[in-house]
Amino acid sequence: MSEHAIGVEKLQELISRGPFNKWLNFTVLKSDADGIEVKATWREEWVVNPDRGYTHGGILAAIIDTVADYAIAAELGRPVPTIDVRVDYHKAAMPGDLTAKARVVRMGSQYSTAEAHLYDKDGALVASGRGTYFTAPPK
Repeated sequence: MSEHAIGVEKLQELISRGPFNKWLNFTVLKSDADGIEVKATWREEWVVNPDRGYTHGGILAAIIDTVADYAIAAELGRPVPTIDVRVDYHKAAMPGDLTAKARVVRMGSQYSTAEAHLYDKDGALVASGRGTYFTAPPK
């Protein structure tokens, strides 16, 4: 893993720039050499089934992808495009804030890999995933 480039404040600034990320209500809780931790404040619009109240899997996947990406951004100082992402769903995410923990698995000059784990308000694992990101310097 390369040297950690940015801390919580700068990472919060970067992750909050995009309207979609703002809508997901991200708050950066931690950013250090071991990875990042981000809270996504729950929204009623995330519900896929009003009778059951659980969060749509696409929202969970978006959080996994974004937080894994920003684990890389914390090292590079910039977010990077996603090439591929895989998400595994472990249990339904019921209403309540979600916390994602992500870390860089491998930092490469062209492509890098990061993983994220997503937890519900009670600390139970609801989803996890791993992505490949294009980390070559911009031209």
